[in-house]
Amino acid sequence: MTVYRYWAITLMLVLAAVFAGCAPVATPGASTPESAAESAPEAADLLSEITARGVLRISTDPAYPPQSELVEDAAPPADTKCAGDERPANQFTGFDIDVAVELAHRLGVEPCFVTPDWTLVIGGNWAGRWDISVGSVTITPERMQALFFAQPYYTTPAAFFVHSDSTRTALEELSGASVGVCAGCTYESYLDGTLEIPGETITVAVSDVAITGYDTDTSALQDLTLGDGLRLDAVLTALPTGQAFVASGNPIRQLGEPVFFEYLAPAIDRNSTADPRSFLDAVTEHVQAMHADGALKALSEQYYGDDLATPAAAFDLAQLEQ
Repeated sequence: MTVYRYWAITLMLVLAAVFAGCAPVATPGASTPESAAESAPEAADLLSEITARGVLRISTDPAYPPQSELVEDAAPPADTKCAGDERPANQFTGFDIDVAVELAHRLGVEPCFVTPDWTLVIGGNWAGRWDISVGSVTITPERMQALFFAQPYYTTPAAFFVHSDSTRTALEELSGASVGVCAGCTYESYLDGTLEIPGETITVAVSDVAITGYDTDTSALQDLTLGDGLRLDAVLTALPTGQAFVASGNPIRQLGEPVFFEYLAPAIDRNSTADPRSFLDAVTEHVQAMHADGALKALSEQYYGDDLATPAAAFDLAQLEQ
């Protein structure tokens, strides 16, 4: 064997040993790509997250009586888990608030409220900033693109209101009038002829109105009180909201009969950062139980003097195809 061949063979043996040392070595118990996939944790579950944190984050409107209203100067309880911009239940009052509180209690957690803009609520993609809206959200096909809906907890009629000085006596006389509504609400969709509500047939009773959008219904009603035709000729809102405004001594009155009825339900983000399905099922189960044991009927009669809850118990969730 020549010296050249000797060194060539030696170099080949050394390189083989080096590359052999670089090969992965199986270790007992170590995960392979297949076993790692099998052991990967399941996607986060929203109901489990809520239960673990002990808090249900609820979006609501701070100025929508008698459904929801902020209580000024109410000090938070010392033991509240509400943090950041969340507010404890004692800082709000209203029908929606009491429904949300009862729902949270049945889930075994503390209710904490936030007050995002209405358009953010119905637009979905909440990014985990709140878990649910118990804010009188009407079920519509358009909103179902962004939100899941649980069993409705009540129904409400929608009605027109005018200033007490108005000479109008019939809905037909609103043609060409300026009408205030909350922007993005069902009342705006009704006026522009696009409103759809599962299980309802919608007939628009007025035409050719000039629509003015507001941040919330009460802002529109406040403008109406300034005078007949000064800023608005009429406001379309939930009948209980308008009646509460009348009862507070404001110079407005109802015009005609209600023009449509809507189903209002807890809403949950379809694009929740955690899987919302089990949470949706739990909310529906608790709302149905609140119908069955009379809790919702009692709250409706307390705030509205009428049973607006019972018709919502008959709503067929199969219409939603969620």
